[in-house]
Amino acid sequence: MLEVPDRPLDTLWLRGGFPESLLARDDARSLRWRRDFIRSYLERDIPQFGPRIAAETLRRFWTMLAHHQGGLLNTAQFAGNLGVDVKTAGSYLGLLVDLLLVRRLPPWHTNLGKRLVKSPKVYIRDSGLAHALLNVADKETLLAHPVLGASWQGFAIENLIANAGDMAQAHFYRSSSGAEIDLLLAWPDGRLWAIEIKRSLTPKPERGFHAACSDLAPERRFIVYPGDERYRLAEDIEAIPLPALAQALREA
Repeated sequence: MLEVPDRPLDTLWLRGGFPESLLARDDARSLRWRRDFIRSYLERDIPQFGPRIAAETLRRFWTMLAHHQGGLLNTAQFAGNLGVDVKTAGSYLGLLVDLLLVRRLPPWHTNLGKRLVKSPKVYIRDSGLAHALLNVADKETLLAHPVLGASWQGFAIENLIANAGDMAQAHFYRSSSGAEIDLLLAWPDGRLWAIEIKRSLTPKPERGFHAACSDLAPERRFIVYPGDERYRLAEDIEAIPLPALAQALREA
């Protein structure tokens, strides 16, 4: 997002970061380009990188991931839905991760004496491709779609990780008791930044966020939201627009 400050943030979110999609004259042309990209990638490009995979099977898998945006990885469930074995489904996921199309966000593990979630979360990395796979044509459709919150979360996470660079290790945190942090950035010196992501103009930290911060004692705590103002929600929690936190991470 910091590369295209003249573009509305919601346009980048809807269309994704591929230049031909983002700069298209209208949403219909943008969507058509992304659909063509997906088709050509499946039919022509991906077969060059590994064993021959039926394009329609991989499209179904990719679409399942889009519907599952931000969910915990359950390879067995995907395998069952596709009618393949778990190893095959895992190889499909590994291929999409290696091609930088899908992100596996690992859980945070530390010896806290608590039961922590051990499965990674999965995200389609480019929000525009996720929307094309879900047939989301415009902002009005997106705002009414069940994937709205997960899509915004994935878009925010991808931008924040990109601007944090290689210095910060990205995780999420979730315990069996409901403590949760959407994005936990770990710096080489041991500092932690806890980031909650809300698609609301009146963001409020959840009880699970407070509980997770109590577990981990992060140095900084943010609630990212789609507004324009930066302000304190509590003494140690700051509401912050997504571009402002992206800039802070770039400068950290």
